[in-house]
Amino acid sequence: MGYSLSNIKEKPNYHWYVVATVCMGAFMAALDASIINIALPNLQHQFHARMDEIEWVSLSYLLSLASLILIFGRLADMIGRRWLYIIGFIIFSVSSLFCGLAPTLSLLLLSRVLQGVGAALLQANSVSIITFATPRRDLGKAIGIQASAQGIGLSLGPVIGGALLSFISWKWLFFINLPVGIAGTIVGILFLPKDSAGKVRKKFDYVGAIFLIPSLITIIYILNMGLKMGWRSPIMIGCYVIAMITSFLFFLIERKRTEPLVDLTLFKNSFFSFGNITSAMSFMVMYAVLLLTPYYLDHVKHLPIFQASLLITVVPIGMTIFTPISGRMTDHRGPAIPALIGLAMTTVGSLLLVFIDSTGTYIITCMGLFLIGSGIGMFTPPNNSNVMGNAPKNALGIAGGILNMSRTVGMGLGVTLGGLTYQLFLQIYEPSNLDFMILAFRSSYCVIAVLSFLTLIVTYKNFKKMVKNIDGNYSSR
Repeated sequence: MGYSLSNIKEKPNYHWYVVATVCMGAFMAALDASIINIALPNLQHQFHARMDEIEWVSLSYLLSLASLILIFGRLADMIGRRWLYIIGFIIFSVSSLFCGLAPTLSLLLLSRVLQGVGAALLQANSVSIITFATPRRDLGKAIGIQASAQGIGLSLGPVIGGALLSFISWKWLFFINLPVGIAGTIVGILFLPKDSAGKVRKKFDYVGAIFLIPSLITIIYILNMGLKMGWRSPIMIGCYVIAMITSFLFFLIERKRTEPLVDLTLFKNSFFSFGNITSAMSFMVMYAVLLLTPYYLDHVKHLPIFQASLLITVVPIGMTIFTPISGRMTDHRGPAIPALIGLAMTTVGSLLLVFIDSTGTYIITCMGLFLIGSGIGMFTPPNNSNVMGNAPKNALGIAGGILNMSRTVGMGLGVTLGGLTYQLFLQIYEPSNLDFMILAFRSSYCVIAVLSFLTLIVTYKNFKKMVKNIDGNYSSR
C-alpha cells in the first residue's frame, strides 16, 4: 500500500502537518528578528557607517513588515492564503541571500525591505491558516505550538548570532535562513490546505491602502525613533501630522466602503477588540522589560554582553515552555483561566524586578524574567485563539493581520515606555549616583508592573462571563 500525500490530507490529524509548516515560518522570522540586533555593531564596522545609519538595518525591515501586514491579510481573504504564504517563504529566502551578498549598506537596506515583505506575507497568514485548518477542539494547542516555535527562534537568535559572528561571518546571519526557507517552501506546497477564498470575486481597496501605508509607517517610526530623535524634533512633528491626516482619511474612507480594506465591524465584537488591546498591552510589558534589563545588566551589574544575552534568553525560554501548556489548557478549559494565570505571572515577575540591586546574585532577576516570559507564553495562545475564534471565516486573513499589527504596535510602545520612564525617573533622581540609578530602574519596573496589572484587569472584565462558568469542555462551544 502506498502512502501518498492524498492519504495524509484525508487523515483526521492532518491539521498538525499544517501547524508544523506554519511553525517553520514562525521560527525563521523570530530567529531573524532576534539575531540581527546583536550584529549591528559588527555591521557598523563592516560598512564603515554611522550608528544612525546602521540602525536602519533593523528599522527598514520593521517598517516594511508593519506597513504591509494588513494589506496582505486582506489579499489572503480575497485570493487565498496558501500561495501567499508560500510566496512569503520564497521572498524571505531570496532576500536573505541578497542580504548576505550585499556589497554596500544601501543594497543591504533594500534587501531588508524585501525581507520585510516576505515576513509580512508569512505573519499575515500564519494564525489565519492555523485557524482555518484546525478543529476548534485543538485550536488553542495549535496556536500555542506556533507561539512556542517563535519563542525557540527568539531564544536561539542571540546565541546563534554570537557564534556566527565569532567563528564565521556576519553574512551567515542571513544565509542561515536559506535551508529553513527552502524546506518551508517545499513543505508548504505539499501540506498547506487549498482554500476557496479566491472563488468569490472582490474589489481591492486601493484608496484605503494608499492612506494606510503612510499611516502605519509614520506610527511605527514615531514609536521606535521618537525617544532617540526627540519628541519635539521637526522630523517627529512632521510624522505626527502625516500620521494624523492619513489615519483620519483612512478611517473616513473605510466607513463608506462596501468592501473595505479593514472591516471595521470586526471591532464590534468585544472579544476581538479587547483581545487585540490586551495583546498590545502584554507585548508592551515584555518589550519594556527587554529594553531596560540589558541597560541594568550593563550599567549596574557590569555584565559582559554575551553573559547578559544568555541571561535575557530566560524570557523566551519561559515562553517556549508555557505556550504549549497554555494551548492545551485553552482547548479543555477555555481561554479565560490560562490567560488570567499568565498575566498574574507576568505581574508578579515585573514586581520581582522592582527589588533588583547592585549587589547579590541574579536569582531575583532570573526569576522575574522567567515569570514574565512564562506569563506572556501562558497569555498569548488563549488570547489569540479567542480573537481568531471570534472572527468570521471569510475575514481570517485581515483578523490575523490586525492581531499581528497589535503585537507590533505593542512592541514599539513597550520600547518607548521603557526608555521614557527610565529617562524621566533618572532626571528626577541624581543620574551620577549609582543608588539613584538603581532607583530609576526600580521605578520603571514598577510602572511596568502596574501596566501588567491593568492588562490583567481588562482581560478579567473581557472574560468575566467565562470565568463564572468554567465547568465543562470548552471545545463544545
